[in-house]
Amino acid sequence: DGALVGVELQIYEPPRFFEAFLRGRRHTEPPDITARICGICPVAYQMSACEAIEDACGVVVDGPLRDLRRLLYCGEWIESHTLHVYMLHAPDFLGYHGAIEMAADHRERVEQGLALKKVGNQIVEVLGGRAIHPLNVRVGGFYRVPTRRELQPVLDGLLRVREIAEETVRWVGAFDMPELTYDHELVALSRPDEYAVVGGNVVSSSGLDIPVSSFLDEFAEQHVARSNALHAYRSDGTRYLVGPMARFVLGYDRLAESARSAAVEVGLGPEDRNPFRSIVVRAVEVLHAVDEAIGLIEAYEPPDRPAVPVEPRAGVGHGVSEAPRGLLYHRYELDDEGLITDAVIVPPTSQNQPSIEADLFRLVEQNLDLDDDALRHVCEQSIRNHDPCI
Repeated sequence: DGALVGVELQIYEPPRFFEAFLRGRRHTEPPDITARICGICPVAYQMSACEAIEDACGVVVDGPLRDLRRLLYCGEWIESHTLHVYMLHAPDFLGYHGAIEMAADHRERVEQGLALKKVGNQIVEVLGGRAIHPLNVRVGGFYRVPTRRELQPVLDGLLRVREIAEETVRWVGAFDMPELTYDHELVALSRPDEYAVVGGNVVSSSGLDIPVSSFLDEFAEQHVARSNALHAYRSDGTRYLVGPMARFVLGYDRLAESARSAAVEVGLGPEDRNPFRSIVVRAVEVLHAVDEAIGLIEAYEPPDRPAVPVEPRAGVGHGVSEAPRGLLYHRYELDDEGLITDAVIVPPTSQNQPSIEADLFRLVEQNLDLDDDALRHVCEQSIRNHDPCI
């Protein structure tokens, strides 16, 4: 009778069984294995894996090694967010089928995006050994750390593209945005001293504030018959959202001053809950990552050793970091020889799927008068707000 009764987002992907085939592996192996879960954000999987294994073994990585991990993460945020903004999402707002078509009319913009992404790739390559699926990351730190001289070309590149990062915020901030307001609970990492990327407490817009070790007490994945991808909910069954908008709202006062100023300039504040504005938040986070990377390199002093020892022991460890798409949780249980007996990995997209469906429901409900092609475009654009990993 003209009433919308249901919306489903089906992700057509076979199960990959990463958690199952981690069992029986050595405690040193998860960073290399889990990196293969995603070709866009392998660093996130490596960092959460390292944090969890180190937690199980009673080791804390801090000082220059932790700074290098943040620098590596800056590289991933820059390249991933820039890919999303310029190649995947901007064409939606400008009326193009894709980036190739957009480049015909906006060649300079696309070239700017490629230059910005290249610097992100360069950071990952210098610290990780290669730009895709880095192989220099290990439990306890790195196999090798860079010299100040090796980081100088990276710093030069960051300084060259910094103006592009600022201009990107202004560019996407001027896009015409459909009107939609979040009512999801927002969940992200929080640290008192920085815009949280690696480690910290899990907090939410409803007042949740828990250590990472309590994550599975508050959040749970569920299997749904229509999809091999799990759906995550709060323990009381409510949906929630992770990702750039959640980080921005919950960590606004810890953003780099330059990023906050750029957000204010385009009218973006922590009270903004329009998911279509997530493209602006990603641009703001790119500027934040560029400036943080510049600061980290300028202050860099090579550590005495590339990694701290991580001796195996029986225990359970929890690790969490902020992938470009949102909070990524790992849990490993080790025996006394350091072999993994159980593994749990909760990626951002499984946490966001129920909220993506809720957004789609409201959008479709508001636009039932559109023809199929126009409605399909609106739906695709809405899904891309969350940049799901598929």
